[in-house]
Amino acid sequence: MTFRLFTSESVTEGHPDKIADQISDAVVDAILADDTGGRAACETLVTTDLAVVAGEVSRTSHLDVPGLVHRTLVRAGYDNPGSGIDLGAWKVSSTLHGQSPEIAAAVNAGQVGGQTKPLGAGDQGMMFGFACDDTPEFMPAPISVAHALVKRLSEARKQGEIPWLRPDGKSQVTFAYDGNWKPLHITAVVLSAQHDECDARGSELTQQRIAEELRARVIDPVLPPEFAPGHPREITYHINPSGSFTRGGPHEDTGLTGRKIIVDTYGGMGRHGGGAFSGKDPTKVDRSGAYAARWAAKNLVAARVASRCEVQLAYAIGVAEPVQIWVDTFGTARHGLDDARLSEVVNQVFDFRPEAIIRDLKLAGPVFERTASYGHFGRRPRKTVAHGTEVQLFGWERIDRVDDILSALKL
Repeated sequence: MTFRLFTSESVTEGHPDKIADQISDAVVDAILADDTGGRAACETLVTTDLAVVAGEVSRTSHLDVPGLVHRTLVRAGYDNPGSGIDLGAWKVSSTLHGQSPEIAAAVNAGQVGGQTKPLGAGDQGMMFGFACDDTPEFMPAPISVAHALVKRLSEARKQGEIPWLRPDGKSQVTFAYDGNWKPLHITAVVLSAQHDECDARGSELTQQRIAEELRARVIDPVLPPEFAPGHPREITYHINPSGSFTRGGPHEDTGLTGRKIIVDTYGGMGRHGGGAFSGKDPTKVDRSGAYAARWAAKNLVAARVASRCEVQLAYAIGVAEPVQIWVDTFGTARHGLDDARLSEVVNQVFDFRPEAIIRDLKLAGPVFERTASYGHFGRRPRKTVAHGTEVQLFGWERIDRVDDILSALKL
């Protein structure tokens, strides 16, 4: 049988790059909680005992940046010196300032020359949304399992099932696919988990013990049985392959906003546009456009008009209508359809103007901090309370346009 291999990775919320993403999105949410029309383009750097938060925002008053940094570190598990970070020694440098008035004038809706100007795209750029029928979440299998592993790793730490775990960690999963991109089985799993030097009884943690416990409590419960036939015989495992991993997180490795964009999206299976997501308000189409493209792609695959689908958008700064809408089904379109026809239907069914995306996907509020760990896609849409306000999380994961698609296609 002809087959090919594909690998994706994920990281825990304690990874330094994810700490930076979470801080940047905490700033965005704090601004949007105060003003749903607020603006933010925020970048964060974290390193030993220091966080630098910089960028352009619509307002800095009542924005407690040191408090947001502290809260993010605690939530991620860096809540005591034993975790590798001494919060009392941390310093926060904030250089947030106002947005360029020229950019604001180009983007904001209003009256211009006696005519109503719609909300424009916050920047130029191209965005991609992807979906496939590998999994029930319409996500590629490698990134889906990689996320599940680090989620389980974090859960085992937080619930005290493996009390010697620390917050930093990474996973990597390799799948074999057939010639038609159908996932066959897992061929390799890599899991790296930060850990204490000793267990609660003061006994040294040997690499053999670490590997055995992580296999039993994290890896084996997570691997989908349909993709792990006959395991462990069929799968190669690398657990903490570098050896001892007691030092980690931002104390040992500098973290930056937007450095894990492939973890954020499709694990490399689908393309990524020109910009990161975290730290940006929803007028920035790097973020909202990518969410809308995923929404459209997921509904197309859910409508069973293709088994793999990528929706491509492009925008000009200050212009509401995208300059490009295109669907690529990689030759998997059904019912005699082609990509040109599906592109027409997507343009008919979905409104990709920034104002419409913000409205339809419920992005005008503090909904972004929860996206900054374990991927922005393949999540369950749900309502929750953030900053005292009920919000809709992951609205772009809704399957709610299937009937409209089928009607437009007359299927």
